[in-house]
Amino acid sequence: MAKELDGFNFEQRHGKSRVRVARVWRSKQGGRHFIVEWNVNISLLSNCVAAYVSDDNSDIVATDTMKNTVYVKAKECSEQISAEEFAILLGKHFTSFYPQVFTAIVKVVEKPWERVSVNGQPHEHGFKLGSEKHTAEAIVQKSGILQLTSGIEGLALLKTTQSGFEGFIRDKYTALPETRERMLATEVTASWRFTDISSIQLKMPNIHFLPVNISSKDNGNIVKFNDDVFLPTDEPHGSIEASLSRFWSKM
Repeated sequence: MAKELDGFNFEQRHGKSRVRVARVWRSKQGGRHFIVEWNVNISLLSNCVAAYVSDDNSDIVATDTMKNTVYVKAKECSEQISAEEFAILLGKHFTSFYPQVFTAIVKVVEKPWERVSVNGQPHEHGFKLGSEKHTAEAIVQKSGILQLTSGIEGLALLKTTQSGFEGFIRDKYTALPETRERMLATEVTASWRFTDISSIQLKMPNIHFLPVNISSKDNGNIVKFNDDVFLPTDEPHGSIEASLSRFWSKM
């Protein structure tokens, strides 16, 4: 919400980033443990113009308070909850507990801890780090309106054949040769917005695996490429993004 300030539109928000919290739940029957590790980012939109124009912080929620709230609310969760549920819980707290806060934006990134298997059986309290991270963002307004987005980031995918790149524009700046055979690799970032999945976004940068050819004037071919030895590199890389959303009136 923008405020008019001496003929200008004034918008502000403040928050706390990278609040790391882990929560362990222990099964009441048996010895099985469950764990989540979250990285929480909070941004509050509030009516606190006085802090900017009058040196008055009486409407400011301290960012250290936001950090502490994350740990308190994690402690209060006696039953397992998802990253989405935790983001909504925090957002509803900030917009209901503080009269001046009209919108809370809470993003939670969950580290992919997975239960390990020992002798073919899931271990009760042993975990290993998986691949892609789970993300959730809740935008909670004081009016009760909720916008929830889930996603993944860091999903690495690769195929070793049947990928090419040809038929692209060639001009005086082009040096890249066309090819019908190369490795294809990417790291997927995806998000989807709820209301019966109203939109999906994908980010899939092109992570290159370059052919290795090494030769010298004295020794000739030291390494001759035969679709076998590659140099992995992600800088610089191509960037590919796409989004798909429904046509409807209610969001």
